[in-house]
Amino acid sequence: MQKQTPPPKPQHPHQTIISQALQIGSRTQPFSQESYQKAPRIRDAKVVHSVCPYCAVGCGLNVYVKDGQVLDIEGDPDSPINRGTLCPKGSATFQYTVNPSRLTQVLYRAPFSDHWEVRSLDWAMEEIAQRVKGTRDETFVERLEDGREVNHTLGIASLGGATLDVEENYLIKKLFNGGLGIVSIENQARI
Repeated sequence: MQKQTPPPKPQHPHQTIISQALQIGSRTQPFSQESYQKAPRIRDAKVVHSVCPYCAVGCGLNVYVKDGQVLDIEGDPDSPINRGTLCPKGSATFQYTVNPSRLTQVLYRAPFSDHWEVRSLDWAMEEIAQRVKGTRDETFVERLEDGREVNHTLGIASLGGATLDVEENYLIKKLFNGGLGIVSIENQARI
């Protein structure tokens, strides 16, 4: 005995109209000539891998640079830490970088002054070095009252940032503690 297939059900007239309406535009390409000519602004840009400057997590960033200009900053999908995702602060890194209000020169306000003065970077570095040396010389303790040798200063402290890597933290610890005798050395990543 042969199996008979039932005859096709007749389509309701409304189904036919709806099927035809759904196919409108499905056979034409949604690209205009202008769409074909568009390209992403990061095309031909160099990708520089970086680390987010904000917290201790150390999320990976892809910084897109072209002709010496930062074009975009986004999460690095190859980073095992964040896998391309960024928090709101990390997502705003591009705006921070290219912000026209960002300071690009040293500003100094003298004690009791009511205005800022533009100074050179060389002047600022020398001023910082002199102040560190002066404070260290004024507060340096070679021995405690009971005769124990300490060779330290409690007049200077250091707070490092989360973007410092292990090598930089090592050098800071060696210079500040071993070289200058600074005791209070901390890193923001531990706070």
